[in-house]
Amino acid sequence: MKCPFCSHKEDKVIDSRSTSEDLAIRRRRECLRCGKRFTTYEYVEKIPLMVVKTDGRREPFNRNKILEGLIKACQKRPVGMIQLESLADEVEKEIQKKYDREIDSKIIGQMVVERLSKLDGVAYVRFASVYRQFKDVNEFMKELRDILNKRK
Repeated sequence: MKCPFCSHKEDKVIDSRSTSEDLAIRRRRECLRCGKRFTTYEYVEKIPLMVVKTDGRREPFNRNKILEGLIKACQKRPVGMIQLESLADEVEKEIQKKYDREIDSKIIGQMVVERLSKLDGVAYVRFASVYRQFKDVNEFMKELRDILNKRK
């Protein structure tokens, strides 16, 4: 590790600890030449998870796309950002546990829809109408009826 102050290549580790969620190791270091202290973070290098789109294209997984879709679906609904971020976190964690190379975008959509249906019915219908790409009004009405029947 090169000292950011004097560029010396030798240091000693003073303190090591995991960050929240155990995603990285934080190390406090001291340069053996100038004595100044600095912090480094070590992360596990991961192969990027690719999302296979409906048209066959592949793109890197992006949690922000899930969050953006949730925000649009929940506009003017009594759902807070903390709830939306928590839902996006849950989906991301499940994806990271179950998949290591590729995941179909439909699977991601299904994960979001399942959780959103428990959070807010209107937001669920909004999200599902985009995600499921209903072919006609009858398909959409059937989905609405199914939601109403589940609530009875």
